[in-house]
Amino acid sequence: VPLKKVLDVAGIKASAREFVFFGADHGEEEVVWRTQKLQIDVPFGRSLNREKALSSEPRLVWALNGEPLTRHQGAPLRLVVPGWYGVANVKWVSQIRVQEDAYTGKYQTWWYRTIKGEMIDGEMKYVETAVTHMNLKSFIARVSKVGNEHKVLGVVLNDGTPIKSVEVKVDDGAWQPARLDPATKDKYGWKLFTFTWTGATSGDHTIVSRATDASGHTQPTEQELSTKKSFLEHNAQAPRKVKVA
Repeated sequence: VPLKKVLDVAGIKASAREFVFFGADHGEEEVVWRTQKLQIDVPFGRSLNREKALSSEPRLVWALNGEPLTRHQGAPLRLVVPGWYGVANVKWVSQIRVQEDAYTGKYQTWWYRTIKGEMIDGEMKYVETAVTHMNLKSFIARVSKVGNEHKVLGVVLNDGTPIKSVEVKVDDGAWQPARLDPATKDKYGWKLFTFTWTGATSGDHTIVSRATDASGHTQPTEQELSTKKSFLEHNAQAPRKVKVA
């Protein structure tokens, strides 16, 4: 069911800012306050801002392909936010809290954060942001020999923005266009692409893909991501080594 439908029935005040989803999973942590050591309960919680929570996309889900969710999948109820990284898809939802102030829980403000350097007024400064929508990413999944050619199969993942193009490069050659499979055009699904590699010579080769979306974002290289100091949201081009007999 769309999350918005549930929230509309509940009635949301105009002052509501954050929508926090708590899972039934939680743990305990020891904190020191002055001279006291205290055990505190730490639930898993993630939040959506008002615009995202009241959009048409987030879902409260209890079934998959007509079958009830399993416990491993988050039964009896989980949140699904299409186009966002999996951490947003809170499992075992036990409570939805609507609040006016920002949610500062551990898994929102301490964990699942990305730290990346940006040039601001000629100076490198590091900015911390929450993990949210998926960055554009593609990779080579398989290279198969078919006759005198090699068929390259790859995958594109992103936040649902239409894909403009996918290109493939072999060794130090030029970027060449790949073909997006029209059968995998669902907005939030995996997009498959193929590329026919001809004239491959015996020996070791490197093959890599890059995707570009309709907003003009092109998948970066490792070098272009060198100022990103955390490992989450990594979407650099992924060169793959292959050996041709």
